[in-house]
Amino acid sequence: MISTLPEAMTAIEITEPGGPEKLVPTRRPVPQPASGEVLIQVAAAGVNRPDCLQRQGSYPPPPGASDLPGLEVAGTVVALGEGVTDWRIGDAVCALLTGGGYAEYCAAPAPQCLPVPAGLTLQQAAALPETFFTVWSNVFDRARLQPSESLLVHGGASGIGVTAIQLAKALGSRVFVTVGGGEKVQPCLDLGAERVINYREEDFVQVIKEVTNSKGVDVILDMVGGDYVQRNLSALAVEGRLVFIAFLRGAKVELNLAPVMMKRLTITGSTLRARPVAHKAPIARALRETVWPLLASGTIRPIIDRVFPLTEAAAAHALMESNRHVGKLVLQVAPAS
Repeated sequence: MISTLPEAMTAIEITEPGGPEKLVPTRRPVPQPASGEVLIQVAAAGVNRPDCLQRQGSYPPPPGASDLPGLEVAGTVVALGEGVTDWRIGDAVCALLTGGGYAEYCAAPAPQCLPVPAGLTLQQAAALPETFFTVWSNVFDRARLQPSESLLVHGGASGIGVTAIQLAKALGSRVFVTVGGGEKVQPCLDLGAERVINYREEDFVQVIKEVTNSKGVDVILDMVGGDYVQRNLSALAVEGRLVFIAFLRGAKVELNLAPVMMKRLTITGSTLRARPVAHKAPIARALRETVWPLLASGTIRPIIDRVFPLTEAAAAHALMESNRHVGKLVLQVAPAS
């Protein structure tokens, strides 16, 4: 550890399960980096739907993780744990965490850190890790989306959605999305979606059949679940892949599995937070090799709807749960440089 670090820091804690008002500023000891970790002085932290679920009491941190919310940050490395050789004090990084991001300092596994892409600010970099790790591991690793194939993303205006649109488009796939309001249509089109389906006014299965000449799409990224599951099976092409990352409408459904057999479909899904560092490190390497050059060139970019001061984390959660945003919400922890 370097001698200039303070003993305490400002952080946002969850006082008890409940609404956004349960997010309260507090003072905590500055964490010590364990073996294989770096300590980051946080400039900005991303806000994600799992943070809201943790606040509500339905998504507890895995054993050994910080009880503070926050799954992604960007900032400066200020201390190194034993055995860390890939990073140096002073490096600007963004990192995927299991928790602890809503704070002035956080410890992160060194393999889950990535350099801030050229041309991006720390604030922009804070909006990258959670959605890019999630989209890459699910759409490209698990669902094996290929160039010239087609992808349907539910929640196209979410942080996950705007990332999936850009990444799939940049890598040569057709992209369709669903959104929950007319004001979200044009932003998704601007990012590269071929067709944006307002699910409040249109049946996404019917639209997908129309735009694919009845073939269906090759991959669906679903965070809805519930009554969408059977409809997803109808919207998939032969050999299609359905990948789940959340269940906003419920995890339990009754299914007619005949389409799975007739069309030889694959149903899969994953969670990221509780997986060991050894599983996340290859994702980080793939992002650095394939995606970070696209960010540096401006081919794709983080989409930030609004930035809140760290102490207004409750307001950020309220906005996220209203579903009125397009893209990511970010907490500014240190003064913007």
